[in-house]
Amino acid sequence: MWSLIVAVCMLAIWISFPSRPGEIHVAVASSFLGTLQELAPAFERDTGHRLVPSAGSSGHLYAQIQQGAPFDVFLSADADRPARLEAEGLAVHGSRFTYATGKLVVWSPRPGVVDDRGEILRRGDYRYIALANPRTAPYGAAAREVLTALGLWERLSAERKLSVGESLGQAFLAAASGGVDMAFVALSQVRGADGRISGSFWVPPEATYPRLDHDAVILARSDKQDAAARFTSWLRTAPAATDILLSAGYSVDRR
Repeated sequence: MWSLIVAVCMLAIWISFPSRPGEIHVAVASSFLGTLQELAPAFERDTGHRLVPSAGSSGHLYAQIQQGAPFDVFLSADADRPARLEAEGLAVHGSRFTYATGKLVVWSPRPGVVDDRGEILRRGDYRYIALANPRTAPYGAAAREVLTALGLWERLSAERKLSVGESLGQAFLAAASGGVDMAFVALSQVRGADGRISGSFWVPPEATYPRLDHDAVILARSDKQDAAARFTSWLRTAPAATDILLSAGYSVDRR
């Protein structure tokens, strides 16, 4: 029922606020929203186009696009859903590319909570750890893989120590507000402009979870495909975009 209410409300918003000239509507994974907000002013200075983001889990945004949401570009936190949209004819063929590769981190806003080897996860002397829904959020799926590799997924599930949010943004807020002891989040969410991370954290070995490639795609129903292509080209090639992505903690491959 709640999902239906949200869908109806979103439809009302789309109808009430039509797209304006010069605006590019971007469906963006919540883990990338902060970085997109840093990219937007640089892109507007370079091109005169304004980015209008709508954030959510990659799975929910994918479902909205299937239902006809009027986005121009989809910035997913995975490679699978943009590929599916391309195969379904809902994305412009050939427009898909990997714009960044993310990293997972276990984070607490409080110093001394998370050790630099992640031993706290095994000790279990905490109330809750938050993560995004593994079914809809790639970083949530990665968190499940890390806990499975550590032999902890079943135990923590049985002990009800896992607090599952619908998006990575919810997982981050749960930790930031003190509602949980720590959370699996994206490195980009907790890394400051100076490259430092406040609080305490552990970066799991990348071998313990699938590579977190973030793919972008231009959507077929967009009536601003030229402007959308200008944005994706800028994101892919502009030195300013690369600098922002790297400083946010992402890896980029410009080959």
